[in-house]
Parts: sequence; C-alpha cells; structure tokens
Amino acid sequence: MTEMVYGAVPTRAGEPVLPKWWRTVDKWSLSCILILFGIGILLGLAASPPLAERNGFAAFHYVQRQAVFGGLALCVMIFVSMLGPIVVRRLAVLGFIAAFIALSMLPFFGTDFGKGAVRWYSLGFASVQPSEFLKPTFVIVAAWLLAASQELGGPPGKTLSFALTVSIVLMLALQPDFGQACLVLFGWGVMYFVAGAPMLLLMIMAGLVVFAGTIAYQNSEHFARRIDGFLSPEVDPTTQLGYATNAIREGGFLGVGVGEGQVKWSLPDAHTDFIIAVAAEEYGLVLVLIIIALYATIVVRSLLRLMRERDPFIRLAGTGLACMFGVQAMINMGVAVRLLPAKGMTLPFVSYGGSSLIAGGIAVGMLLAFTRTRPQGEIGDILRGRLR
Repeated sequence: MTEMVYGAVPTRAGEPVLPKWWRTVDKWSLSCILILFGIGILLGLAASPPLAERNGFAAFHYVQRQAVFGGLALCVMIFVSMLGPIVVRRLAVLGFIAAFIALSMLPFFGTDFGKGAVRWYSLGFASVQPSEFLKPTFVIVAAWLLAASQELGGPPGKTLSFALTVSIVLMLALQPDFGQACLVLFGWGVMYFVAGAPMLLLMIMAGLVVFAGTIAYQNSEHFARRIDGFLSPEVDPTTQLGYATNAIREGGFLGVGVGEGQVKWSLPDAHTDFIIAVAAEEYGLVLVLIIIALYATIVVRSLLRLMRERDPFIRLAGTGLACMFGVQAMINMGVAVRLLPAKGMTLPFVSYGGSSLIAGGIAVGMLLAFTRTRPQGEIGDILRGRLR
C-alpha cells in the first residue's frame, strides 16, 4: 500500500541474492566491522598468551578459538543481513523465546565460573551466556510491540514492552548482572523515546532507575563493592582497574611497542573486559582513537540511514540495535579509564568470547538488514511533497 501511494524505486527484476545484497548493504559499516574483528585478532595475539600459559594451553589457544568463533559470527552476520525485515522479525521472536527461557533457568542450571555471578551455562567444551543472545532479539520484539501500538486498533504495545523490559531487568539484576540490565533498559528507553514518549515520563523513569540503584547499593554486596571502588579517590594498583589505568598511562600516544606491554601478565580479563587497556599500552592512543572512530562510524551511518526509513518497526528496531551496540562499546572503554564502574561487559567484535562474538554477529546482521536500501521513496521526499 505504501508503494501504491508514494511510489517506489525501480528494482532489478530477477537479480540474484548476493549481487542485490552487495548493492544495497551499507559497505562502510560492513568494512568497519571487519576491521574491528581484525583488530580483535591482533590484540588477542598480544593479550591471550599469558592466560593460555597459566591454564596450561598452547600460546595461541584463545586466539585460535576467537578466530573460529569470529569466523562463525561473521558468517551469521552476513546471512542475517541478507534476510528481509519480516523474516528477521520472525526469527528474532523465536530466538527471544528461547533466550528468555534460558535466562529464567540460569538460577537452577547455570554456573558462575567462580566470578560471583551466575550468567553462563557450561557445555564442557564451551560456555553460553543467554543474556548476550537476549539483547538483540529483545530489541526486535520490543520494537515490534511499540510499532504495533501506533496502529489504529493496535495492541497496548508500550505497556507490554515495558512489562517485558522490567521482567528481563529483574532477572539480570538477580544474577547479578547490572551492566546488561542497564543496557537492556537503555535500549528500550531509546526506542520508547523515538516512538514518541513524553519527556516527563522519561524523566520519571530515570528517577526510578536512580532509586533502584540506591536499593541495589544497599542490598547487594557485589554492586556496592563496584560502586565504592569507582568512587574511591585512590585506585588500588593491585586491582583490575589499577592495572588497566597504569597500562593506559604507560602507553601514551604511540604505545610501548608490539609485545612489550606488561598489563596482560597481571590482568585476568586482559583478553575480554579490559582488552582496550592492552591496545592503549602497546599501540597507544592512536589505536584507541581508531577503534572509537570505527564504532562511531557504524552507529552514525546506521542512524542516518534509518532516518530515511518509512517503516516505524524498522526505524525503532534499527535505532535500538545501533544505540545498544555503540553504548556497549562506550561502557567497556569507559570502565577501563574509570569513567564508569566495572560492568563486566565485552568490547563488541574485539574482545574474546564465543557468546559475545556470535550474538554480536546476529545483532549487527540485523542492523545491516534494516539499513539496506529498499525499493521505496525516502521519508524526506514525502515531507517535501516530492515523489521518487
């Protein structure tokens, strides 16, 4: 109906799937993802050998695993980006149901691997973190509900999506995983704002988040310990934040040199949560700025392409995915420089981790699918009274 009223961009009849995908996909964002993955392998070569040595593995054991998981993630990303929005939505709903059930069963069958938070299922040969797969699928389901609520006679999508968000946030907070809980809440808040939420309501919600944080600080030793460490004027040099801060300071502008960094021998999570500290120490501020620019390019280009999209579901889902992707990267890097409390969150496509890499591939694949150019006029043409 939209094309009947507003007109459509001519399509190439009988065009094969792969050439059509290459012609319509955002090549800049795709290139940035590939570069980030390459940087992740490069940093893994520096950061993971000490951990492999401590665990009795070959020097590049974790690098090889990252290459395997990363290759699988890239294949999943390309496959998902070739799908249409309706197919993506249907698969995301099924994925969300599975991830939601898996998340709810973590207290009974999950493990904490000695880290104090039950977030994983141990499969023996690997581990799975359900929250990583829940995030992108939740964005799709919430965007679907919010978009449906804008239709005449549509369901109460805003109320349903809010109830869904609260239930997920509570389950994540009980693990405890406050970082992922905040990320899910942020993703929903961004989509709700784009869908036309009043500012007063968003301010009330922000106040409720602060209140919930206060309650968590008073009742969760895990949460309180991280907040106290963040607010402390002095950094204990023997903590992960202390090692990371010193590594960034030592790196300077150009770094101490490839393989010359020392933080990887002290940080147990140098290849995951604090990978940016390894980058800053060995390659300096130059590589850090390149990484930031790559993430910024993906987010900004995606949002600019989504601004031209007519379909409210695609706009909301794409905005949620892009903002969540960018904020996760910002949180990871912010923790390393003490701008934020420790969250235990990976750097997308750079940090080691099977669940985070594959889930990141799914999320970015969805984002690339939503930002592909489509056979329709742009929304700006309608506002200017002009047809394509």
